[in-house]
Parts: sequence; C-alpha cells; structure tokens
Amino acid sequence: MVLKSIYEKIIGATCSSKSSVETIDNSQVPASLKVGSGESKYPKASLWSGFFPAGFSVYETYNEPSPSEKKAVYFGNSGWAAAVRKVVNSVSMRRFQERVLGTGRTEISSSDGDIWLLGVCHNISQQESTANVDTSNEFAAFEQDFSSKILVTYRKGFDAIGDSKYTSDVNWGCMLRSSQMLVAQALLFHKLGRSWRKNIDKPLDKEYIEILQSFGDSEASAFSIHNLLQAGKDYGLAVGSWVGPYAMCRTWEVLARNQRETDNLVEQPLPMAIYVVSGDEDGERGGAPVVCIEDASKRCYDFSWGKLVWTPLLLLVPLVLGLDKINPRYIPLLQSTFKFPQSLGILGGKPGASTYLIGIQGDKALYLDPHEVQQVVNINGEYQETSTSSYHSNVIRHIPLDSIDPSLAIGFYCRDKDDFDDFCSRASKLAEESNGAPLFTVAQSRGFLPQAASNNALGGNTGFQDDDSVAMDVANKAGNNEDDWQLL
Repeated sequence: MVLKSIYEKIIGATCSSKSSVETIDNSQVPASLKVGSGESKYPKASLWSGFFPAGFSVYETYNEPSPSEKKAVYFGNSGWAAAVRKVVNSVSMRRFQERVLGTGRTEISSSDGDIWLLGVCHNISQQESTANVDTSNEFAAFEQDFSSKILVTYRKGFDAIGDSKYTSDVNWGCMLRSSQMLVAQALLFHKLGRSWRKNIDKPLDKEYIEILQSFGDSEASAFSIHNLLQAGKDYGLAVGSWVGPYAMCRTWEVLARNQRETDNLVEQPLPMAIYVVSGDEDGERGGAPVVCIEDASKRCYDFSWGKLVWTPLLLLVPLVLGLDKINPRYIPLLQSTFKFPQSLGILGGKPGASTYLIGIQGDKALYLDPHEVQQVVNINGEYQETSTSSYHSNVIRHIPLDSIDPSLAIGFYCRDKDDFDDFCSRASKLAEESNGAPLFTVAQSRGFLPQAASNNALGGNTGFQDDDSVAMDVANKAGNNEDDWQLL
C-alpha cells in the first residue's frame, strides 16, 4: 500500500498543474539529476529514470517535446524524490522494478528463428523443420553458451571509492558494469577461446579465475569500478553519476594505457591493444566513424613497445544512431554485427539503464542485465564454485532491438592480423549494403607510423586500396544522412 500510495502521488505530481513541477534549462541541472545512458545533448528519458534506473524504463510513455523545447524536468519539491529513493533502497531493486515497471521477457521460441550469440549461430529454428534434430540438445547448447558469458552487476559492501563514502554502485553504475562485461568477454575469447564453456563438473580454469579477479571491487583489481572512475575523470566519470558509451570507451583506453607497466605482453592486465573508432580525441568529428587500417596498426605497434607489427586488438565503436530513438535504417546493420566472428556485442539498453547486448533472434536483442544488486565477493585462490556463481546467469532476457537507446558502442575482438583483415572485409561489405548510411566504414588511410613498422604491419597486401576512394565514396553517401548523427 505504501508503494501504491507513493506511486499514485508521483503520477499525480507529474500530471498536475505547473505549480508542482519546475522546468529549467538543461545546463542548470546537476549531473547527478540528468537522465539518459547516452551522451545526446538532449535528455531522452523521463524523470522516472532518475528514480528507477533499472533494466527497463518508462520512456515509451513519455511524450518528448520538439528539439527546441526540450528541457530537463524535476520536482520542485524534493520530498517526493527522497521518499521514493528511501523505498527503493529499502526493498529489493528487482522486485520494485517488476512491480512498477513490469518484468523482463525471458521466453525464447524456435519459431522466431535462429539465435546469433557473439558471432556463433545456434540453429534452434531447425528444430521445427528437421525431424532428426534433437530439440533438447540444440537449445541446451545455446543455454550453456549464454550462461557461460560473464555477468557483472551492481555490488554492495565494497571498500569506499576514493575519498567518497560510496560502498555500492546501485542506481548509477550500470554503464560501467556493462563495459566490464564486454571487456571480460574479450579476455575470455583471448585466453580461453570462443568455444569455452563454464563446466560445473570440471575444475575451473586458472585463466578464468584470473579474469574474474581482475574485475573485483577494489583498487587492487586492475579493472575494478574504482580504477575505471579514476581513469575516466577527464571524460566526466564521477562517483554517483551516469556516463555515456563514448566516455566509457575512452576511459578503457586510458585505463589500459596507465597499466602498461611492462613490455611483456603476456603479463599485461589487458593483453591487447585498444582502438576507439571515432573522431578526434575531443570527439569533434561527426558522421560515420572510419576504421583506419594504419591507425589500428599503429595502436598495435605502440602497445608492443615497438617489438611487434601486430597484436590482439580490441575495437570499440561508439555511435549515436538518432536523436530520440534509433533510426530504423540502422537496425539490420546492428543485427549483422552480431554475426561477425569478432563480435563482442553492444553497450546499450534503454534510456537511463545500460545493459550488455550479446545476441539477437529476429528483432529481439538478448542481453545480460547489470541491475541485479549482489553482495561483493572475493574470488579466492581455492577456486570455489560458490564464489563464481554470481558472475553468471541462466535468465535469458530480451528487448526489441528498435527500442534501445540510440547512443551505444559496438565491440569487436581481433586475435591477429588475419582476424582483423577478415573483420575489415566483413565491415566493408556491410557498409556497401547500407544504402549510403553505414554504421562505420573502413579505409587504408595511413597515419603516422615508423617506416619499418608501417611496411611490415600492413604486409604489402591487405586486400584494400592504398587510397581512401572506396571508403570516402561510402562516407560521402552517408553525408546525406548526417542529421541522424551526433558528434562523437
């Protein structure tokens, strides 16, 4: 009854006269009150996102004003906000979310087609057309693949972050947790291979345990939320505040660079170069990003301290594919990226609620949800199953792909030069099929690189032209649609 009463009073407050609501310029709103997981200059979510930043928002019911009228709205009387926050903090976040916002969909049907999960196709649709197919085995293989992916969620009870008093990231850390999941999959693929599965009947792999330890919730763990916030200060990361995909990608770039204490690649916390595919360092170039082959080569050369012409590579591509909602022309292209063998999925979700999208089935996006609140755990040296169970989930959640926030980031992992060349070939083909509106393009475009490394890194024959004519032709066509892009 208390929840119902507060809910009714808030609804009444939002719909009542102007005396109960204050409208101000967005520039006057503190960062902690701004909503939206993306970095659009316009807020895209309702004020509910500020109170309930869980796996689903009520964005669908919010009537967005015209761009010239867009404002940030919050309650003039902060008493209701405080009351709601008290309720949220006193009950299960998941139960409260399900009662007010509805439960996530978990049903999967073979009639909806095959499932693509980070570059692997699970042919469950064959079950209805092929009599000889063992339906239980086909779906069980998919479930094992899904549940083997590393899940990183809200945690509580860890050491305070920096000089703050925060011992939990509940309500604000979902983008950081989503990015941790993407990088964790990259490490899994690098150290154990894409075919690795978590098997409770066998001893846990040493490499798997080391990966989980690197994402622990303390400064001692290389990729902890503590260290991410420290590395991302120049990009606006702060305790208690939301962050967008572009800033998150740049933060990983900084964190990896800061932790390169040795020239031994095997001993690096992140044994791969990072290439953030976007505009310049300040994010001042719009339009479709360009994967420059020579830029990627230079990242690898620098990462190896000049010892290697190519290394494993993590590509992060932050995008804004619309203003209020994702432009429908990009949906088929996003679906295709999950079919790349190099796919690491997408940092995305609903406005104000980041999730980690790892697969598709038809028009549905399958995802791992960071919004479950769990107690901090210590992955000790005994490799106990109980200490790792909270890093996995067999709950298969999905949302319509066309409902995700247009501000997102796509990830890819390329093991070696051949793998990168295969990625470039697939990306170029996808750009050609985009009808002039690609997600990103590929170009040879030579950047600064020592001559010897340049000659060797590109191997003389990469399968691409020495100039940018092909990529620029596609980019010029995309220029007609630049109104859908936000400067990155």
